[in-house]
Amino acid sequence: MRSIPRRTVLAVTAGVVAAPTVSAATAAAADTATTAMSEGRQASAGRNPVLRTDLLTRVTPRNNWLVTAVAIQYAHRIDLRGGTVPPTAFQVQATVDGRTAARTVTRVYSNASAEVDDRTHPGRPGDRLIVELDPNDSNARAAGTDPLPLDRAYSVRQVADVRTPEGDPVLKAGPFAHRNDDVITPVVDDFAAGSFTDSAGFELDFRLYQPAGFLRNPQTRTRYPVVVTLHGGGEVADNNMTQLTSNRIAVTFAKPERQRRNPAFVLSPQIPLPRPMDGPDGTDWTDAKVQAALIELIDTFVREHARNVDTDRLYLVGLSSGGRGIYSLLAKRPDVFAAALPTAGWGDAATMDRITHIPIWADHSVDDPIVPYREGRFGNPGTWTLMNALETAGARVSRGEWANDLPKAEFEARSRALLRQARATRSHVLFTSYTAGTTPVNPHLSWAQTYENDVVIDWLFAQSR
Repeated sequence: MRSIPRRTVLAVTAGVVAAPTVSAATAAAADTATTAMSEGRQASAGRNPVLRTDLLTRVTPRNNWLVTAVAIQYAHRIDLRGGTVPPTAFQVQATVDGRTAARTVTRVYSNASAEVDDRTHPGRPGDRLIVELDPNDSNARAAGTDPLPLDRAYSVRQVADVRTPEGDPVLKAGPFAHRNDDVITPVVDDFAAGSFTDSAGFELDFRLYQPAGFLRNPQTRTRYPVVVTLHGGGEVADNNMTQLTSNRIAVTFAKPERQRRNPAFVLSPQIPLPRPMDGPDGTDWTDAKVQAALIELIDTFVREHARNVDTDRLYLVGLSSGGRGIYSLLAKRPDVFAAALPTAGWGDAATMDRITHIPIWADHSVDDPIVPYREGRFGNPGTWTLMNALETAGARVSRGEWANDLPKAEFEARSRALLRQARATRSHVLFTSYTAGTTPVNPHLSWAQTYENDVVIDWLFAQSR
């Protein structure tokens, strides 16, 4: 919960002290007039005290978790009267991993809330100033293997006066820098943190997003689908955070625009350290202890929310070793899940005959060096071979291949064409391959556009058991 702004506390205190001698109406009118006069004088003089400074972070599709802006809250409303703030008016430094270096300021604008405005011409009058930062800065990261300690890690200093187009002072430069008070990560901050201990005593941490309609009225009889996200091997940790911030897998399903379209529970467990491994391919989600706990967690969640879970719409989504987990879990629980999105995974070809009835949209980069497209890992084949095994077992597989760095509109157009092909042939298994040399950052990261692809996500939510 945010703290009460200092000026609010002072106003309440003043009201209490004045009550014996001044009527409430008179005091309120006086306070309003005094506040208006005070704000007018301060605005005209360019003096506007800073109340707090917050870092704004973002989970990005390709570069993971980044600090993308600083939000400075002032005591009074900022009105630039149509003017703009030059980026050179502010200097930002970050101390990350023991190294202090400048961040590049790209845009500055006023806003009524602590959030980035993605419009071409951003901003509106408000008590915040948003200082946007270049996400390509080498020190932009908010996490490595674990979240970086960002408390008080950033300092912001105004080095030039901000004026209206007429030359009136709005904010005066000063000698003091302000350190960040908090870190705000939109969407991620809406996930509740929890843990589950199964009947064998094994514990899994998890994060849970709950639909707004359910939170408003927990007694509602509305039933919501459940999206279970299985992270990759790089997110095995004890922080109950990086399964949300290392990739946009969970954030995709909880972001406001998607929840408005498809309100759903999003359940995101995390495998703890030390990494469990039983046998040559007992990795992560297929480790016996982990998988037993995962199955029990899902069953328990569904049972505890029986009134509000649509049991015909349980979805599995996973990448890399999470994809491996999907193929394993589907084969063991073939009558539970409505559909799945496995990306860059591998699995047991001998079990594909058990899941031919389940809608699947798989994708994989042809040149993936970590989980090879055909050969997979630990003696179990990759997606190309698994799709062949599904076909041999009787499933119709619709295949498409295109570049993984296409613009979003063109990327989705290719996906739409593949979906039309699947519908024409009554196929419920789709397989997208990404041409060699086209997956950004690293060929293994084939999910770069998977969870930004509205065609795929719309398809997932359309599936029902």
